[in-house]
Amino acid sequence: LHAMYELEDGRYNKVANIIGHTMKYHPHGDVSIGDALVQMGGKDLLIDKQGNWGNLYTGDSAAAARYIEARLNKFALEVVFNPKITAWQSSYDGRNKEPIQLPVKFPLVLGLGVEGIAVGLACKILPHNFIELCEASIACLRNKPFTLLPDFYTGGEADFSKYNDGLRGGKIRVRAIIEKGEKKTLVIKQIPFGTTTSSMIDSILAANDKGKIKIKKVEDNTAENVEILVHLHPDAAEDSENAIAALFAFTDCEVSISPNACIIMDGKPKFIGVSEILKASTENTTAVLKMELEFELAKLNDDWHFSSLEKIFIEKRIYRNIEDCETWEAVIET
Repeated sequence: LHAMYELEDGRYNKVANIIGHTMKYHPHGDVSIGDALVQMGGKDLLIDKQGNWGNLYTGDSAAAARYIEARLNKFALEVVFNPKITAWQSSYDGRNKEPIQLPVKFPLVLGLGVEGIAVGLACKILPHNFIELCEASIACLRNKPFTLLPDFYTGGEADFSKYNDGLRGGKIRVRAIIEKGEKKTLVIKQIPFGTTTSSMIDSILAANDKGKIKIKKVEDNTAENVEILVHLHPDAAEDSENAIAALFAFTDCEVSISPNACIIMDGKPKFIGVSEILKASTENTTAVLKMELEFELAKLNDDWHFSSLEKIFIEKRIYRNIEDCETWEAVIET
């Protein structure tokens, strides 16, 4: 994001160019940078993209970095950056300055979601709805109660009764949306979070091979929206309710997700719920806005004092006294 901000001129940049620029700060190879950018771009929150960036539903990968383009969107430019109040450190080779952290005015970790592994510190924070995050932050500022639940961009239905505020030990069950179609078919309209149409079709075919469900064939008509047609076997076609139940029981049409909210706070990893993360983010946003206002106030004070000095300089005719001075020290003293 910092590299993209440095390149920002309102126009799209080739992703390959962004990757090369980012390697000034992140020397661990171009593939990991490109993957991170594509993953962030797929969530449509910070990056305005152009070209084939893959498909979240089908699992198709993005085109090569030299073909696709990106730029920061207006939301990112508004809420993520402010160089004047950013703390800086030297990059790994000492040639550049990089932000220790960006002064973000939005709970991005909850908006984007994150998944990572580490010994004893595995993390899985699920994505949340943009508007719900804003409303929860407002409730937090007003000291009112709020409930924050994940929202999946792949759709589906979810049971959050054991969510446990996103802490370790909680569990969510997510189901696909399946409708009865024409001519003895079932239509899958939305898929569970963490699956793709390809993985779902593979699980359906595997269940069919094991005799758990009887199907004739599966068609994937997914384009802008998910549409998987499951053609039932004539023997099972009369009982579509049982076929739907079998899909939930034996395929990826129903999956279980175990959240595990872990963030770095004050330099240490902490396991805290998403409600606490939102409160911490809201407090951080308030602090950042206050710092921006204080910086603006200091600038206005400087401008005001400078204009006052100019006024005194002219009204008191100090320039006449300076004309008599013969050395620079005398001018300064006057």
